[in-house]
Amino acid sequence: MHLNSSAFDDYGKIPQRFTADGENVSPALEWSDVPSGCKSLALLCEDLDAPKKTPQDPTFTHWVVYNISPSISALHEGLEKKEELHDPLRIDQGMNSFGRVGYDGPKPPSGDLAHRYIFTLFALDIENLGPARAELKTIHDTMNNHILKTAQITGRYERQRPAQQKSEEHRPSP
Repeated sequence: MHLNSSAFDDYGKIPQRFTADGENVSPALEWSDVPSGCKSLALLCEDLDAPKKTPQDPTFTHWVVYNISPSISALHEGLEKKEELHDPLRIDQGMNSFGRVGYDGPKPPSGDLAHRYIFTLFALDIENLGPARAELKTIHDTMNNHILKTAQITGRYERQRPAQQKSEEHRPSP
């Protein structure tokens, strides 16, 4: 199984348009070679470099999409931030670590090195992971022992330092 984006290359820079510093819209994603026996797909976007939240929710999650029909092979750019979509088939979105439904783009602390945002597509042998607006823990627990295959693409994003900080850094030392 393969996962790609027209917005960025694997380990490439995520354009600002797809971040909280920009338009905060989800990037387009396409996939292929879904394994036989797949009954649904799920997609998570997680920040590998954010501080861990809790032992129950160890990664900071930016997007939770599930109950995707295996006949769907892409999510278009700017997917609506609704619990339940019909695009053209039903797709559900769960709660991200911001406590909201839908995609919330990268916004690492200013001055941090680039954070890695991993988009993981899961091919599952079950049709339904639960109702729309599910918590991430519910999705993880339900997926457990039902994953046929995964595919990943990783984007990187680093916020620019404020202009004032940049100009101060370039001043000659006395």
